[in-house]
Amino acid sequence: MSDSLKDRIRAKLLRQLAEDGGPDAEHDDPRQVSVETDLEALNSVADDDPLVEELASRYLVF
Repeated sequence: MSDSLKDRIRAKLLRQLAEDGGPDAEHDDPRQVSVETDLEALNSVADDDPLVEELASRYLVF
């Protein structure tokens, strides 16, 4: 059974956050904030929402 596109995007975003390490209390990392924001948006839409395709293109998930 294959993962959905949404599942693959979520896995990639979580992997990127894990690789970046924990948040820095003194400095906001714009990239990390962007990935967190995209993850929240992804979690709030249905599998067939156009945002899923947009995020797949942005993060090169196919």
